[in-house]
Amino acid sequence: MSKNKLCVSALALSLMLGFGPARAAEFKIGAEIPLSGNLARVGTAMNEGIQVAAEMFNKKNGKHTVKILTVDDESSPAKAVGAVEKLAADGVVAYTGGYGSNIIGPASEAAEKLGKVYITSGGVATELTKRNLKTFFRINSSEGYARALMGMFNEVGIKSVAVVYSTKEATEEVAKMLQTGLGPKGVKVTMHAFDPATNDFKPIIHKIKLQDRPDAIAMIGYENDYVGILRAAKVLKPDIKTIAGVWSLATSKMAAEFPDLMENVSGTSTLSFPAEFTTPEAKEFAETYQKMFNKAPDYLGIFGYVQSKLLFEAVARAADAGTMDKGGIATEMRKTQSDTVIGKVRFDESGDNPEFTHRMGQHQAGKVVLVWPAEAATGKVKYPAVPW
Repeated sequence: MSKNKLCVSALALSLMLGFGPARAAEFKIGAEIPLSGNLARVGTAMNEGIQVAAEMFNKKNGKHTVKILTVDDESSPAKAVGAVEKLAADGVVAYTGGYGSNIIGPASEAAEKLGKVYITSGGVATELTKRNLKTFFRINSSEGYARALMGMFNEVGIKSVAVVYSTKEATEEVAKMLQTGLGPKGVKVTMHAFDPATNDFKPIIHKIKLQDRPDAIAMIGYENDYVGILRAAKVLKPDIKTIAGVWSLATSKMAAEFPDLMENVSGTSTLSFPAEFTTPEAKEFAETYQKMFNKAPDYLGIFGYVQSKLLFEAVARAADAGTMDKGGIATEMRKTQSDTVIGKVRFDESGDNPEFTHRMGQHQAGKVVLVWPAEAATGKVKYPAVPW
């Protein structure tokens, strides 16, 4: 074969693989995400945001496009690893998705072995960014959730709090951040750990009612945990002034599915419901979401959108630079400096976003009202106020 033919063949192969000089190309992106199992509700919401990000990117980039290949990890760590490996065999260049630190951990390690970027907003355990991985990125962290919960408690003048928390890595970490953050401020903190398999919370709530008698209960867990804790509290009616939690709590889905439990409950949230969008990008995001799914987005959808948008942009930049086969996507991710619909995002060497902070929303009459911090608030916190 002549030298010229060899060069042409090499160029053709590089373009087929998505490498080499910048030409318009479609890139396959893997979405490893729980669409069934105990994390299906949150996974579905994140997945909707991912799909919106792809739709908007494909309309606006003007050159490259992305195609999302989705595999349900069934809320299982082992199946998440299998999903990552299957998607690699299908030709994806990077991954977005994941929920639960115990699932994201092994899945992102599998992606690291394959040399492919993995970005998420579904795992906040500090340990995830202490593994010296070069391809792992996330847009949120435990600190941002703990700061928001403590900020609201401080603002309303909480003097004592009972922390009810799952012993999973991320939830236990946030619970201990509350303990170490509130204690030095003179707030009495009592800790109540529970196994992730727990479904009867009456013994814990009974103990809190009779022994702790706190101003507040802080729930650090996941959707099923919140429902169980709130049901037990509604039966036993501890004499508290407020009850609050973190992720996946102050959402439109929880308001719609458990209206008898959510009134006056607070949780971390990036936006109110019905959502109020002000920037051009945020408005376009909301309009696209409404067209695609016939509903308004919640904050999980926003997280899925932001993480995916940043990934797609990094893939496009790496393609334009001809560095796709040289770790270029990870390199471009670390160059990210972006004002997004959740605030500023940049990534440090560990893949973490040190800019992340959160807001607190409260369920009020079927809506989610942002109540902390003051500059982001769309209404006033109801305090004292409980669901029963």
